[in-house]
Amino acid sequence: MNTKNIMIVGVGGQGSLLASKLLGYLLMKKGHDVKVSEVHGMSQRGGSVVTYVRYGDKVYSPVIDEGEADFIVSFELLEAARWLPYLREDGVMVTNTQSIDPMPVITGAAKYPENLVEKLLAAGVKVDAINCLSLAEEAGSVKAVNLVLMGRLSHYFEASDEEWMEAIENNVPQKFLEMNRKAFALGRDFK
Repeated sequence: MNTKNIMIVGVGGQGSLLASKLLGYLLMKKGHDVKVSEVHGMSQRGGSVVTYVRYGDKVYSPVIDEGEADFIVSFELLEAARWLPYLREDGVMVTNTQSIDPMPVITGAAKYPENLVEKLLAAGVKVDAINCLSLAEEAGSVKAVNLVLMGRLSHYFEASDEEWMEAIENNVPQKFLEMNRKAFALGRDFK
């Protein structure tokens, strides 16, 4: 199997690291060689966070270069647009429709771009965009956006619900397990 590349991008504090841990666990359990690399940036200050997940028969480097990502999983729309150059031509952008104002927008130095999903689609990008924040709230916590996104991403993998549930159970604290299972199911089943 050729190496597959997934980028998980977002803003600090959104749960992208748990999402990459869960995904890495699932892929290892399926017998793949997996490399995960995290770049935090100013994540503690609400800055950009990116995680690379690469898997295949043998993976030598955890880093994904421009034009190599099979999937970009984005927790926030501007981050989806920011990392777009890394998506391969036939890749898929799985994104939350939430927008979080970065510091230049908060200070008035810049405006948040409008109609980002439409602009991505117009550029020929395969976009799977859903309102993960409202589904996470329905599951019981705004912090469950990461599991909603993993549920959405599950459409693109040959892994059973049981395999995903095992990954969740082995990476999520027991007291948050039911909420996270529900968030995953809401993302997976959203029409």
